Amino acid sequence: MSSNHNHNHSHTQANVPSWKSHWQLFLSLAILLIMLGLEFGFHFSPAFPADLIIYAIAYLLSGYNVLVLAFQKATRFDFFNEFFLMSVATIGAFAVESYSEGVAVMVFYSIGEWFQDTAVSKAKRSIKALLDLRPDEVTVTRNGSMQIVHPREVALHETIQIKPGEKVALDGELISEKAAFNTAALTGESKPDTKSKGELVLAGMINLNTVAEVQVQALFTDSKLSKILELVQEATARKSQTQLFINRFAKIYTPIVFALAVAVCLLPYFFVGEYIFNDWFYRSLVFLVISCPCALVVSIPLGYFGGIGLASRHGILFKGSNYLDVMTQVDTVVMDKTGTLTKGVFNVQQVVSENINQKELVRLAAALEKNSIHPIAKAIVEYAGATTSISSNVEEISGHGLKGIVDGKTILAGNTKLMKRFNVPYPAEIDLLVETIVIVAIDNHYAGNIAITDEIKADAKQTITQLHQLQIKTVMLSGDKQNVVDSFAGLLGLDEAYGDLLPEGKVEKVQALKNEKRIIAFVGDGVNDAPVIALADAGIAMGGLGSDAAIETADIVIQNDQPSKIVSAIKIGRITRSIVWQNITMAMVVKIAVLLLGAGGIATLWEAVIADVGVALLAILNAVRIQTIKV
Repeated sequence: MSSNHNHNHSHTQANVPSWKSHWQLFLSLAILLIMLGLEFGFHFSPAFPADLIIYAIAYLLSGYNVLVLAFQKATRFDFFNEFFLMSVATIGAFAVESYSEGVAVMVFYSIGEWFQDTAVSKAKRSIKALLDLRPDEVTVTRNGSMQIVHPREVALHETIQIKPGEKVALDGELISEKAAFNTAALTGESKPDTKSKGELVLAGMINLNTVAEVQVQALFTDSKLSKILELVQEATARKSQTQLFINRFAKIYTPIVFALAVAVCLLPYFFVGEYIFNDWFYRSLVFLVISCPCALVVSIPLGYFGGIGLASRHGILFKGSNYLDVMTQVDTVVMDKTGTLTKGVFNVQQVVSENINQKELVRLAAALEKNSIHPIAKAIVEYAGATTSISSNVEEISGHGLKGIVDGKTILAGNTKLMKRFNVPYPAEIDLLVETIVIVAIDNHYAGNIAITDEIKADAKQTITQLHQLQIKTVMLSGDKQNVVDSFAGLLGLDEAYGDLLPEGKVEKVQALKNEKRIIAFVGDGVNDAPVIALADAGIAMGGLGSDAAIETADIVIQNDQPSKIVSAIKIGRITRSIVWQNITMAMVVKIAVLLLGAGGIATLWEAVIADVGVALLAILNAVRIQTIKV
């Protein structure tokens, strides 16, 4: 069997549409002719063999497509494929006057092929349908009037209107006061999500209750939904190691089967007293029919399509079936803290100032922080309100904080590492605090600090417990102070937790774990997590709040930011692997048994084709079953 079976199969069939469009009629006529032949046993005379004519017509009706494909491949010197194998076996059956069996093989094989094509197409369509929810038209406000256009025609910063029940076509900022949306297409969660003015609304969400206006912030092709759809479509092209193995196996297996079939036919001549060529030739035909590897080659990718589809419905996007395999091997899950295990929604809890008014301290800090997109920076800016001032020469020092000029003064706002870097003394008790602390210095003198807290996600502790139940080690890496990290780790029950890490420090920790031969999944959401996501065996990005850099680098994207989906991803990988190997085992056991029976003259072509098609259909049904499993 050729390794590019799926591509060639669909491509070549496109060249013979007449069979595809009339297959039901052709197969029905073929089955009717078989029944007539079996019932009446037409055979008028050697000069007019009616049964041969009837069965030949039935054979051509049912096998036209297979014969054309076999011929086209043979002209390219590709003889070791299932189409050529079936053609040789059935024409051979006619040669030994087993007409009804030859036609039956072709009829059942064609029916099996149709079932396989239908199942694979349905699996691909279901994956695409889960995400291809982009509307074909959108209402845009232009020159004081409403115009209905295709989303591709909408420019940045134009205003679109979404009526109740309509899908959002483009990513943007809500400019209405409030609106509720169903986010199931993006997150897998159907509960309403209420957005307020200024919040981000994403393509694929459904407006639930009131007319909403959104200012477009991303073009049609740049929306998160468009990117997700591209990822899922690409995912089916990235093959797992099991698929690659089966394709390589089929490429070697098929010529070996041809050689064995020839041996079954010819070798007994040297060892059997009364050698009858037709008997041994018939046995070799049975051998060829049952050896067809289509059950393996079709049901295995179908199993992986099913796994990707199941994950999509749970708001988890695998960028390839190979990552389903990787998740079954993961023994260590390494997580970022902010935005992964915590909500990433910070609130200012306390302001401590020294020789300066607290409001003035917050104003100076906010003037710097408004230049950063970090969640902590946003919390300080929101707390300051409209009192912020203009800053200049602002420099963001990764993993440390910000430096800039405000009102002619040099302001530092960041963590203890920033203070040490610029030799600014600060109170020792700050190192003991378990909150996240932003220290503010004015002209290289300590001026005070702002204490900020972040809330642990509702399912974070349950996720850690379930990972431990799966015998998986849990590690947290963070840029926060070690005592803050230790506090969170204690609450969650993590195995290990490391703080005070710069982005390169996270990379070093993950590399150290890899050096211990651990299979690592890293979960993060920020731009600074992208290098670690790329380094891990399975990089997982939190896709709702996560940065584009993290999402594009990741192998797996969790759309609703729930840590518990990490456990779901591992379980889906294990379910998929289990079903794929069930199919491999079932197909090989049945095939070997019938191969031996056929070589021994016990099994006929009828048993061979029923076993072959039966195994293929059972494997397909087993693969389709993945879609119905609860995780």
